[in-house]
Amino acid sequence: MHDSQRIQTVVIGAGQSGLSVGYHLAKRNVPFVILESKQRVGDTWRMRWDSLRLFTPAKYDSLVGMPFPAAPRSFPTKEQMADYLELYARRFELPVRTGVRVTRVSKRGDHFLVETNEGSIVAENVVVAMASYQKGRSPVFASELSQPAVQFHSIDYKNPKQFAPGGVLVVGAGNSGAEIALEAAKNGHKTFISGRNPGHVPFRIESVFGKYILAPILLRFVFHHVLSLKTPVGRKLHAKPHAGAPLIRTRPMELEKAGVVRVAKTVGAKDGKPLLEDGTSLDVNTVVWCTGFDPGFAWIDLPVFGARGEPIHRRGVVEQEPGLYFTGLQFLYAMTSTMIHGAARDAEFVAKAVIARARASQRTSTIDAIVSPSMIPSTTSIPSTTSPKTV
Repeated sequence: MHDSQRIQTVVIGAGQSGLSVGYHLAKRNVPFVILESKQRVGDTWRMRWDSLRLFTPAKYDSLVGMPFPAAPRSFPTKEQMADYLELYARRFELPVRTGVRVTRVSKRGDHFLVETNEGSIVAENVVVAMASYQKGRSPVFASELSQPAVQFHSIDYKNPKQFAPGGVLVVGAGNSGAEIALEAAKNGHKTFISGRNPGHVPFRIESVFGKYILAPILLRFVFHHVLSLKTPVGRKLHAKPHAGAPLIRTRPMELEKAGVVRVAKTVGAKDGKPLLEDGTSLDVNTVVWCTGFDPGFAWIDLPVFGARGEPIHRRGVVEQEPGLYFTGLQFLYAMTSTMIHGAARDAEFVAKAVIARARASQRTSTIDAIVSPSMIPSTTSIPSTTSPKTV
């Protein structure tokens, strides 16, 4: 890649969101490139914990134009998902450049400057197609814990070999926390799981009305349409940055059967041990923090972020910085934004916004080419325009 290469649209990230954006741009013949920091498409999935499976059935894990190649009611492995994304990029001949890490995005005049480990690109549009889960977030009192021999964030979890001998405390009772706690218990560790409320583990969607009836209703209607920014209840949920989704695969009764003990919220440290909200301190040798993430967008050198470091946008469109877009974020539009089918819908919305802007730019460029200064008599005055110019 050469310095100051010019490409109309740069998509950062070749996950499900970035590839979905690329699919729509390719269909409309919009010039673009997808930059992926990993060596292979799908490596972000391959690098997650060994036993991970998707939290949604395969029937909800397809991107536009290519069904997921697995039994509809099965939960695909992380390797299956990674291979699917790689095949998707190959089938639609999407221009993905792997091993290219973006180090900075800033403005150069009316355009964006995308700096990478292989040079820089000047672009009219930039789509940041990355999840909100770039950096693990642990509470400030984590450094005060001296009793646990080992502590780490779920983003760094691979397998039970990381647990020290003895008890394990999993802080965070969402899908990841529940599955890691279950794995710890099944590997012989006395395991505790700490929720926001005393002993609370969110209900599992299949445990209420039955998996074949409720799952489609929740995943395709409630999570996808009702819990979205178009409804009052969705907007209220979106305003809670730490609101969690119900368990999708792990049953609370499975945790109980495996011996996982539900305890109160972890609020601090006492004598180097984890302190619970009810005043109890736990004597454990491993703490796993399933306590959320920071966006990790410090490399974007643009004034487009709120107080918590989150991008300010409308369905992924950054109105205060025309040409900048985000997709793949948690609750970008709905509860399903972190699920494959929800991420695909968000990406399509963003892609359409990019396409509309690209077409407007092309029309402006065509008019400028037809009505060039050399063709205008010196006595003719031409009104000024603020329309964007093409790269």
